[in-house]
Amino acid sequence: MNKHVYLRAYLAGIAIPTIFLLFVMTGYILLRYSLHFPVPIERVIVFPMALVPNLWGLWNIAFVAWRDKLHLHIGLFGMLLPILLAPLGFLVVSLLDFAIPHAFLSILPVLAPVALAVYYLAWKYLVNGLNAILGIA
Repeated sequence: MNKHVYLRAYLAGIAIPTIFLLFVMTGYILLRYSLHFPVPIERVIVFPMALVPNLWGLWNIAFVAWRDKLHLHIGLFGMLLPILLAPLGFLVVSLLDFAIPHAFLSILPVLAPVALAVYYLAWKYLVNGLNAILGIA
């Protein structure tokens, strides 16, 4: 079963954020159009919807390709991804001239370690589990 290892790694990587973003978008649509939530993030939602799952897939390909050379646990490797995603997200937000609420910026020092922990757990249990199912763990 060594055929298409990188394709299977890509598919295992994109599965988790794709499913998660479906729930996030459903919640956002319900808040925005049913309860008239006043945050118009339609301009910046393209970044997480298009780029994040693809980066997860590419990150998993990188892990599979480098795992013998790096000897790094998949959870720790996955925890490095938000360090790449956060600056990209802020770049997109600034290029689109989207105002980041001050309340979000003030809780960012708390959210950053939480995001790292969530990514660690997601990669350790979810992506690694999908890699095992697909025979690439």
